[in-house]
Amino acid sequence: MDTLEQLRDRLATRFPEAQVVFVTNPGASAEHSLLLDAAHARDIAFFLRDDPALRLDYCSNATGIDWPEKEITDVVKTSVPDPAGGPAKIVETKSVRVQPGYLEAVYHLFSVALKHGPVVIRLRTANRSDAVTLPSLTPVWRSCDFQEREIFDLFGIVFAGHPDLRRILMWDEFKDHPMRKDYVEPADYEWEPTAHDEVLDKAKAFRASVPSVAARKETAS
Repeated sequence: MDTLEQLRDRLATRFPEAQVVFVTNPGASAEHSLLLDAAHARDIAFFLRDDPALRLDYCSNATGIDWPEKEITDVVKTSVPDPAGGPAKIVETKSVRVQPGYLEAVYHLFSVALKHGPVVIRLRTANRSDAVTLPSLTPVWRSCDFQEREIFDLFGIVFAGHPDLRRILMWDEFKDHPMRKDYVEPADYEWEPTAHDEVLDKAKAFRASVPSVAARKETAS
């Protein structure tokens, strides 16, 4: 099978209008990936599945990642000659820029037919607020169905074209996304006989702060 860099070049040739970016993984696994632009992602996905040399017919895992806004410090080093004729001095200039936040969906692909993989692809939203829609890859790999629902539920990515996009872990009326890095857990923990440690402490504190709720619970019990 081609290397990931070669696969990127093949995709750039096959889809000249698409943006395909090689993303390195600095970790020990060095499991690099390809970032696909949302507009062409599904067409590329069908190609990855159906190309005779690739046959990436199985998506083993799809998961979400939250990348909040962060400040990045860029350092530029400049060589400044010494007027006295000595060694040049290296002067560092620092500038701070803000990298906007975004969400990602990451897919691990394998070929059962040709026994190779994984090939890791990722899709990225425009932001974390009002532009969080990505194309669903469930029409390409059926195994993405529940996993995209989980990403939608926990991270808030909306998968256009998903056959049944609804919450899978949280209840329908839940308003937030618990895997977001800025998620704030609620204070109103329900008391249960199985509650313990920090959960029990929070439940007791909440009941003490809202007597009417505590009274209703005592009456119901």
